[in-house]
Amino acid sequence: MSELLELQVTRVYGSRRALRMPAAQDLGSALDLGRGSADCPAPMVSAQIIGNNTGGAESPYAWLRLAASVLIGTIGSVGLWSYVVALPVVQADFGVARAEASLPYTLTMFGFGLGAAAIGGLVDRFGIVLPLITSTLALGFGFVASGLAPSPMAFALTNLLIGIGSAGAFAPLIADISHWFSLRRGIAVAVCSSGNYMGGTVWPPVVRHLIETEGWRQNQILIGIICLLTMLPLLLVLRRRLDGHEVEDAGVSAAGARAGVGLNAYVLFGLLAAASVACCVAMAMPQVHIVAYCGDLGYGGARGAEMLSLMMGFGIASRVGSGFVADRIGGIATLLVGSLMQAMALLLYLFFDGLTPLYIISALFGLFQGGIVPMYAIIVREYFPPRQAGTLVGLVIMASIAGMALGSWMSGAIFDLTGSYWQAFANGLAWNLLNIAIALFLLLRRRARSR
Repeated sequence: MSELLELQVTRVYGSRRALRMPAAQDLGSALDLGRGSADCPAPMVSAQIIGNNTGGAESPYAWLRLAASVLIGTIGSVGLWSYVVALPVVQADFGVARAEASLPYTLTMFGFGLGAAAIGGLVDRFGIVLPLITSTLALGFGFVASGLAPSPMAFALTNLLIGIGSAGAFAPLIADISHWFSLRRGIAVAVCSSGNYMGGTVWPPVVRHLIETEGWRQNQILIGIICLLTMLPLLLVLRRRLDGHEVEDAGVSAAGARAGVGLNAYVLFGLLAAASVACCVAMAMPQVHIVAYCGDLGYGGARGAEMLSLMMGFGIASRVGSGFVADRIGGIATLLVGSLMQAMALLLYLFFDGLTPLYIISALFGLFQGGIVPMYAIIVREYFPPRQAGTLVGLVIMASIAGMALGSWMSGAIFDLTGSYWQAFANGLAWNLLNIAIALFLLLRRRARSR
């Protein structure tokens, strides 16, 4: 059994020597690296072993829970994708500039980030069902209220509520599912997070059709009703709690205190948050503005919606594939690979704006960048305690959403200033280089200390 336990720690932390590293400093209630000390570690007991005996981790129910989480994530992610398609129509209806028309999405991302951290903390304390019921109600009623909004500012504020509601269908689900898998944690987290991109594939053409046939206000109201009727029943699948969770908590937390890259815990988490912001500023330009970009080029918003769906569809493959890779080479190395490939796609946007090239580049962008965001959750689970998973994953996702919000606004502002999206793509590429630098620093430092 001792060899099995050592093997599991090896798979999570990359080397057996990680167990002999000095403990990272305490990060307070949110970033506490666990019990035990370097001289007297807490017992390491495998959740895989417990799960097989109790029907917990790695059990058939764990896979059922993963499937339900993916469905919830797919439906609940509509808050992130609906306005991307509706932006040009709403802008024309309210008669505002592109930067002002981008404000609702910025507030959606702001609400999403706040919700990720707040709901994640509630999940750590009370379980996942009640917090997700609350977020689902916020999502549904937010959409209905947005369809009735009388002014641009009122509409923007309802999108803040939509963002908070959508948050429950992403980071808290990722943190929750990470407890139910041990040897296959990377692929489980990646598959769970792919619900977000499945929503990005399914929702844009649906929203486009509803807007063209019913109008954008009716589209908002219908989506709110759909969310309430479909998501609330699915949450019943998540009522069960993991057997032996506290035992896994005590063991993995102690091992996590000895792993890492030899940085103060505050510094390590700060670098992860900064990298998350940087990569998502770059990511926001194509994802948020591709529909408007195609409209400005004369191709029409429908072509842009198709490109967004293509982007998200290939992003699903990227997320699932990144999970397999992360289980083998670790989260930091996988993050670096994804960041390098995302930079390549952004570079292509600078040189090609034909219709066919844009379809191809959008597919490549989705394939290259889809696995980046789940890596932050996996890295957090590699270096920080599972009993704080909801809070910590929520915080790092909040940082990524702050990057999306900032990137969305910056791209709109740059367009208003220059009349072109070329400079906005260049700005995204510059932020992407910062993300690459942080990931490379962490990887090289980890490898140097493991020798």
